[in-house]
Amino acid sequence: MKRIHKERDRLLRRLARVSGMCGSIAALACLLVPGTASALELALAAILSLGACVLISLHAVRGAVLPALGVVACAVTLIAVLGAASVLDPAATTALAISGGVTAASVAISLIVRPDGPLLVLALAGACVIAIGLVAVAGHDLAAVAIATFAGWAACASLGAWLDRAIARTSARIDEVGRAHEAERLASELEARQRQDARVLHDTVLATLSLLAHSGVGVGVSALRQQAGDDARLLRQLRLGAPLDNGSTAIFSPDSDDDDVLSTTFESVRQRFARMGLDVNWHGAGRLALPTETLDALLGALGECLENVRRHSGVNEADVTVSDDDRTVRAMVTDAGHGFEPEAVDRGRLGYAESVVGRLHTVGGRARIFSSPGSGTTVMLEVPKP
Repeated sequence: MKRIHKERDRLLRRLARVSGMCGSIAALACLLVPGTASALELALAAILSLGACVLISLHAVRGAVLPALGVVACAVTLIAVLGAASVLDPAATTALAISGGVTAASVAISLIVRPDGPLLVLALAGACVIAIGLVAVAGHDLAAVAIATFAGWAACASLGAWLDRAIARTSARIDEVGRAHEAERLASELEARQRQDARVLHDTVLATLSLLAHSGVGVGVSALRQQAGDDARLLRQLRLGAPLDNGSTAIFSPDSDDDDVLSTTFESVRQRFARMGLDVNWHGAGRLALPTETLDALLGALGECLENVRRHSGVNEADVTVSDDDRTVRAMVTDAGHGFEPEAVDRGRLGYAESVVGRLHTVGGRARIFSSPGSGTTVMLEVPKP
């Protein structure tokens, strides 16, 4: 059973308990009017009302049918006890109507949603009406009581059925929203993966192709061959659907000698650009613990900034300064090259918009450029600490 169905049944049983207990108390209160019932009738009515309250409470706990039948039996017995009197005053007649149309009918709220609920409710309602009819045979005019009893059962059954349908419609809407959310999540994950693949291709394969297009000016043959081999392995991974990271925590360290860690550290970035003729001077923090996703974003953005220095600055040296505080890691890439007007850069270019800004944005970071013609360029990269 779905959880929403369990909550529905619990709600209906609570409503039945409140209605049944209120009906029992109200019927007993009517009989307390002086002259309405004898001491024996009043004592029996008190016992039956208490029994109905206990049984409706038991029914509300588990939803068992037997306690619900007991509630109806108590109400019918009270009707029979009061009907044995030779004279029924208005207070007693009201007590009869409340017993049949409220106390007994309260169980219809929870029983109506059972597979056999409609037939069971109809049978119990018929038992109450028959009991009132038998009392009427003794000479009492109980047409109004019979109508009130029938109306009470109909109202309680209708309330339970209406709540059942309303909860079912709500459940269907929740399922629709859940399916839409899942579809949107999958689409967002797919788009994020495509954007990540595009960034990786731009920073590696397309960069190598650009070198080849310019005949590898400034880059040795061995370095170009090694870079092309690395790109070929990357393309093979993407074609086979392999992830670009292993999901573990990596250490950001320029001094690491571990071959497994080297590929995810600054040292690998420095060595790559050293092969292509750009000397990178490292300054600042020597060892920073960062989650793999954040580290990858920082290194990817850093690599793209150094590639821009190599291709556009007109110098063969750059400085990288890393610092951190309690909340943020900052990497500052500086060169003394030609410089440019940041406002003149097309924000739609993949190199800056995706490989730097977009990459950092995915991990909650940001990038800022400070440059002017003839004064070099500084790029500030910031990522949050875990």
